[in-house]
Amino acid sequence: MKEIGGYFQLDQLVNTPYYTNMIELNTGRNALIYLVKSKRIKKIYLPYFLCDSVSNVLDKYFIDYEYYHIDKKFLPLFDKRLNDSEYLYVVNYYGQACDIIIKNLREVFCNIIIDNTQSFFQKPIEEIDTIYSCRKYFGVPDGAYLSTNSDILTEELEEDKSKDRMIHILGRYEGQASEYYKDFRDNDESFKELPLKGMSNLTKNILGAIDYERVLELRNKNFRYLYDRLNETNILDIKIPNGAFAYPYYIKNGIEVRKKLVEKKIYIPTLWPNVLRKSDKNSIEYDFAANILPLPCDQRYIVDDMKHIVEMINKLQNQEGKHEY
Repeated sequence: MKEIGGYFQLDQLVNTPYYTNMIELNTGRNALIYLVKSKRIKKIYLPYFLCDSVSNVLDKYFIDYEYYHIDKKFLPLFDKRLNDSEYLYVVNYYGQACDIIIKNLREVFCNIIIDNTQSFFQKPIEEIDTIYSCRKYFGVPDGAYLSTNSDILTEELEEDKSKDRMIHILGRYEGQASEYYKDFRDNDESFKELPLKGMSNLTKNILGAIDYERVLELRNKNFRYLYDRLNETNILDIKIPNGAFAYPYYIKNGIEVRKKLVEKKIYIPTLWPNVLRKSDKNSIEYDFAANILPLPCDQRYIVDDMKHIVEMINKLQNQEGKHEY
């Protein structure tokens, strides 16, 4: 029986999500499992330069996988021929794989899956399976989109519930990130055992209320500022994406620089610490994980914040010229 009366819940917000014709799921890793099931995939080739959440979920479902290396432009170093049940998992790092590159990869390998976790605003290409993670771009507790031409799963997916994953998001909205970092980490850990489900109504509600034009404008403006001031000293050959995830700045002694920036309340993540633990120290993957600083340029900030980041980095680089950390 429907409840009537009592206290109010969260209101239904405006319903204008950025993507309206995709499969809505609870997490990006489960979007991959959806593909595995719908396409009957038997083996996936993964980049070494990747969060172990992907390999962990493949282990959970007993899916075979093998690793490959990437080059300095973040592109696959891969020369195997794939059979019908094998797929190449391609991460669009920092939105650096434009549509032309993705189409070329599809032409060469046929069976590819594009991970657009770091390129939310890059529209999917027809007939190329593409995964998006919402929480890497917005203040939502979970959520993922999947663009695919594969058959819809016949199994009925339960709708996920997100109310217990909001503490770190609401806490940071009214407080400091450092106060709720443990809650953030706990939320991340909870995804390890999260089964394949549909996107929660709470996440859909929030995603439908975001001003995407404003988000794009701020991300593009902030990225451009960082690009104009840091690109000459950046070892990476970076292209300007639309709606950037972050500005990838390669800096010597990146691990030490991160620690110094924390003292200034500038929090630069090591995106995939598992790469540092598992990779050879002479590998490009270890080098990238340790020394690429994904500088925040998202919609929470304005150009003045970017100026502060640049000033702090320049100051640390000048100190490095005088002595080692």
